[in-house]
Amino acid sequence: MASPSQLGLQDAASPLMEELIHFHDHALMIITLISAFVLYILVVMVTAKTTDKFILDSQEVEIIWTILPAVILVLIALPSLRILYLLDEVNDPHLTIKAMGHQWYWSYEYTDYEDLGFDAYMIPTQDLTPGQFRLLETDHRMVVPVESPIRMLVSAEDVLHSWAVPALGIKMDAVPGRLNQVAFTASRPGVYFGQCSEICGANHSFMPIVVEAVPLEHFEKWSSLMLEDA
Repeated sequence: MASPSQLGLQDAASPLMEELIHFHDHALMIITLISAFVLYILVVMVTAKTTDKFILDSQEVEIIWTILPAVILVLIALPSLRILYLLDEVNDPHLTIKAMGHQWYWSYEYTDYEDLGFDAYMIPTQDLTPGQFRLLETDHRMVVPVESPIRMLVSAEDVLHSWAVPALGIKMDAVPGRLNQVAFTASRPGVYFGQCSEICGANHSFMPIVVEAVPLEHFEKWSSLMLEDA
């Protein structure tokens, strides 16, 4: 959950998000160094009374100016491609959940269970209890066990939606007539909030996502109660 006046990304709650934060910091450092170097060159050229011929007309500078950006692009591309393939990996999931986007709410189906499914609507502001977050709380939370690979199947019933939970490093488009998949593993217990990240209509900002990661024994008790109520 983001905090007031926070700078940077939310704390990682999955190995994938940890990788994304490391890559963000890596790329930001490269950008900072490039910006500082270019600013230094500009300041030197503007303030110097005479500009060195080595800077204005030099074969060595041309070579460096061509090779250095290529090396920098490689340093950015290699970890980027690695994370891209990691995001697409779905290996032996312990649980599969189907998220279906509607205007304007999400419905969830635990495909490993016969009758475990529910709709998740945003709780109106006037119905919130102390400690709940406005525009982020839902009447049903998607509960998952911690340290278990979860496969998400994402689609939509009507228009384009996007199932996104920043702390888990997930953002997957929900396309009508198409089934997309993404995987994640919650590394610690907690409640993680997200929202539809596609402009899907008038109430686009009112279809939040709440993922609650709990220990396995708590998940089993929750699933048993949900099946009894079904």
